[in-house]
Amino acid sequence: MRLLLQADTVANEFHELTLEISILLDILPLAELDVGEDVRDLVDMVRRQCRRSAAAVDPAEATLRGEIFDIICEIEREIVPDRSKLEAVFEKLGLDDSRSCRDEIESLEREIGDQVAEKWTAAMIALVGLVRYAKCVLYGASTPKAESAGKFSFSATDVAVPPDFRCPISLELMRDPVVVASGQTYDRESISRWIASGHATCPNTGQALSHTNLIPNKALKNLIFQWCREQHVPFVGEVPGNGGRATAVSANKAALEATRMTASFLVQKLAASSSTEAANRVVHELRLLAKSGSDNRAFVAEAGAIPLLLPLLRSDDPGLQVNAVTALLNLSILEANKRRIMHADGGVDGIVDVMASGATWRAKENAAATILSLSSIHVYRRRLGRNRCVIDHLVNLVKAGPTSTKKDALAAILSLAGDRENNPRLVEGGVVETALGAAEVAEEAVAVLAAVAKRGGAKAVGEAEGSTAKLVQVLRRGSDWARESAAAALVLVCRRAGVSAVAEVAATPGIEWVIWELMGSGTERAKRKAAALCRICRRWTAELETDRVVTFSALTITASPTAVAHA
Repeated sequence: MRLLLQADTVANEFHELTLEISILLDILPLAELDVGEDVRDLVDMVRRQCRRSAAAVDPAEATLRGEIFDIICEIEREIVPDRSKLEAVFEKLGLDDSRSCRDEIESLEREIGDQVAEKWTAAMIALVGLVRYAKCVLYGASTPKAESAGKFSFSATDVAVPPDFRCPISLELMRDPVVVASGQTYDRESISRWIASGHATCPNTGQALSHTNLIPNKALKNLIFQWCREQHVPFVGEVPGNGGRATAVSANKAALEATRMTASFLVQKLAASSSTEAANRVVHELRLLAKSGSDNRAFVAEAGAIPLLLPLLRSDDPGLQVNAVTALLNLSILEANKRRIMHADGGVDGIVDVMASGATWRAKENAAATILSLSSIHVYRRRLGRNRCVIDHLVNLVKAGPTSTKKDALAAILSLAGDRENNPRLVEGGVVETALGAAEVAEEAVAVLAAVAKRGGAKAVGEAEGSTAKLVQVLRRGSDWARESAAAALVLVCRRAGVSAVAEVAATPGIEWVIWELMGSGTERAKRKAAALCRICRRWTAELETDRVVTFSALTITASPTAVAHA
């Protein structure tokens, strides 16, 4: 399709190439070459033909391009394209099945990200929407390919994004990563919305932000951009080093309307699906459509997808269940959709059921991630925390799940722990003991302990068996974030859980060396917490020495009269 858009340019390039061949033939020393007369005649004929060359676009291609632009104009006016006309155009293009359309979409998105033809960027964005719509209308939803272990693959656009490249708030690939005062990195759009809604803390650590300046993380942005190029994932954002130019998909009327039509068509197909297989294909398409872009998520939800997806969470088909819960996860990233899910009949209960009895760990993991997404809204965080089943099943996932599932469940628990009202229920539900058990495999577990200790649970953390030793162990060997959280938890436990906790920390062999090392090499917050912990330990040691001196003096004074009387 890009070549069709650039037909005039391509024709000019071929014309220039033909003229260059003509010049080459003009200076070719045929007289010095041992060739026959027939060859000389052929060379002369080709030379004359090249001289007559003119830049011209194939009339059929020009007509086809005009038909495509006519369809795009109709979509801009919110007119649904005629199916027979759409089918004829795509037959001429050679896009005659779902796979060829999917390949064309991936190619266009990659070329948009690479800015292969900046002049045609707006038209190419519109074409992505058109091809996606036509693929669903003409050839139906794609069939997921089953993999081993109950997992499914959903095309090259569904590659696994490295955790460090995902925004902790939106769970999406970051397009414009920025660093906040706590040292954590978020996508600019997500953290800006978080701060604008009145929050003054770091979403990941719960730390109060000393300022709200957002510092661009250019190194990470470059890494993400390179990864996108290698994985053929479109980088829909400001490309590093392009002078600030970005592809503005949201400003493209045709692309938006095509996406709206696609969402509406798919939801209608889902409502009319008569078999599990048909429903699975449609839900898979909805899941992919909702994977990126606030507009996409809004269109899918406005078309009525959420009430249709919720019953499918209880499906006996593993593929359909994981598609449904992942589609809801993608939709929940948009704040308006959180409200739709939370207020839908059976919304939370369906997600809890997947955590409890999902057919695959992947389904359970994505259900936990959905709880995390929903709990980013304060009122929903409190409501979810009041649901004992939510806490119980998150705890069970941390206990029994694989590492990736543990991390998502712990992240959800960490979000719930951000509300003081939830902490007594979290402690009662065994979160402290469970987090201690996972502290060595997931840094989120240590952050959970620090969050619980900060909001009324310090005593519970301090009294848990082996908590001090485990936290000190994390101080020695954990990641930067884990060490920071462990130091914060130990300071809170020492201050709020009584002298026994201080005594246990101070008596730990090598604790002073560990604290000094953290003060020298930790994050800024870790250094402050390590300094506070150092002061606590030194004060305790000094008081202990004072008590020993006082006790010794008292014994000496008491013993003196007895000795004199005995003498």
